[in-house]
Amino acid sequence: MIFIGTGLIALGAVLFMAVAPKADAQEYSTVPVEIEFPAPSLVLRDLQGNSASLEERRGSVVLVNLWATWCPPCKAEMPALQAFYEKYRDDGFVIIGINDGEPLELVASFAGEYGLTFPIWLDEAYRTERAFGTISLPSSYVIDRQGIVRLMWIGAISNKNLEKYVTPMIKE
Repeated sequence: MIFIGTGLIALGAVLFMAVAPKADAQEYSTVPVEIEFPAPSLVLRDLQGNSASLEERRGSVVLVNLWATWCPPCKAEMPALQAFYEKYRDDGFVIIGINDGEPLELVASFAGEYGLTFPIWLDEAYRTERAFGTISLPSSYVIDRQGIVRLMWIGAISNKNLEKYVTPMIKE
């Protein structure tokens, strides 16, 4: 009976895989949680060593993306983030990629390898984690034009979900 039951389960799994609709990896990205709190006051350095703050971005829709070079989901979402940034940057949208604790040389090399043109900030002291209350990578937060954090993602983001959840905020 055990062999028959196991065989039927295996057969069911094979049949399911054969007839189940195929989805690409983008379909499995996380969806955001709606939240509402003032954006934290955060001042860090960019790749050129210049001081940069979230408050300077008031008036734009800002996606803060906390990531690291060693993080596979962080790497996976970078092409979608870059494409979305290129599409909407002229509409008052910016992505700020905040690297979580790694040295400038490593981060700059990664940004070059992935062709990232959105601002990259360095956070060697993990201030962003504390400011947003997270230890997960990647983590992303969307701040509206008035400086209120409206969306939170824990995990990789797909272009499909960026379009669905962030584009309406940009178009407001």
